[in-house]
Amino acid sequence: MKRNLLTCLLISALQFAAKAQTDIDALMMAKNNFCVGGTYSHSSWKYYWEGTMKRENLNIGTVSSNVFAAMGNYGITDKLNVLFSLPYIKNEASAGTLHSDQGVQDLSLWLKWMPIEKKLTPNSVFSLYTLGGFSTPLSNYQADYLPIAIGLHSTNVSGRLMVDYQNKDFFATASGTYQYRNNIKIDRTSYFTDEMHNTNEVEMPDVASYNVRTGIRTFRVIAEAFFQQNFTLGGFDITRNNMPFPSNRMNVSLVGAHVKYVVKKLPSLSVEAGGSYVVKGRNVGKATEFNTSVFYIIPFGHSKVSPSHSCKLCGLR
Repeated sequence: MKRNLLTCLLISALQFAAKAQTDIDALMMAKNNFCVGGTYSHSSWKYYWEGTMKRENLNIGTVSSNVFAAMGNYGITDKLNVLFSLPYIKNEASAGTLHSDQGVQDLSLWLKWMPIEKKLTPNSVFSLYTLGGFSTPLSNYQADYLPIAIGLHSTNVSGRLMVDYQNKDFFATASGTYQYRNNIKIDRTSYFTDEMHNTNEVEMPDVASYNVRTGIRTFRVIAEAFFQQNFTLGGFDITRNNMPFPSNRMNVSLVGAHVKYVVKKLPSLSVEAGGSYVVKGRNVGKATEFNTSVFYIIPFGHSKVSPSHSCKLCGLR
């Protein structure tokens, strides 16, 4: 049976949809403030791309994923944050005989540094961010069971450069990321890609991506639209009527929207919702994703919840 890759879309559900002060947005947590919360995401697809050919497979029906993730961000300083994310994932298909897969996936850690924050006019500010990320599997899940597998079981190192411009309530953010992926081992002694490999080690291609987002940003509300493009730097296409493989080329273009609201009577609490849709891909599903989140800021020591955590101009005026 032909099955297409869902794993990169699970990552999309957590990474591409902006949450409160994460590795993909241009927001910082104030010094000694700890933002912690949970997010739920549901993603599903019926059609997919086998290489560049769009198709469906009645033997698997609709492939769906439910992701529950714990996320947090601590302000070491106002300009240096450390972030974490830990998802629990369940994947299943509506038809066919392959069983579902579920479990704890990969722990992700990020250091986020804002070396430049410059006020250009009384109503505008420019910021530059650099980020370094690391992720590694926390469970012995099977990567060679795509697209039902909950991950690729690769240890990764990422670097990101991000710029942000805000004028009054309007903002625009752009970022570029490079991710190095370590090789993985699978439970068979040989496999075929575009040639025969007599080993259980799989060479994983690296990934590059860029993200742009724009909208309004105030202390109380953030509303934005975004576009994300991922390129796998190598790999091969899924062969005709075959199952996907961890080292496939997985390119994806998606659009989405996200809204955050800070509760008026309790500014430490924020609720969020968003979604995304894959508009073009290669060896990925044409997925629709929805997510919702709740976050709470805990101040430590003598610190207080700072309005600059979501509205940079508020902290500069």
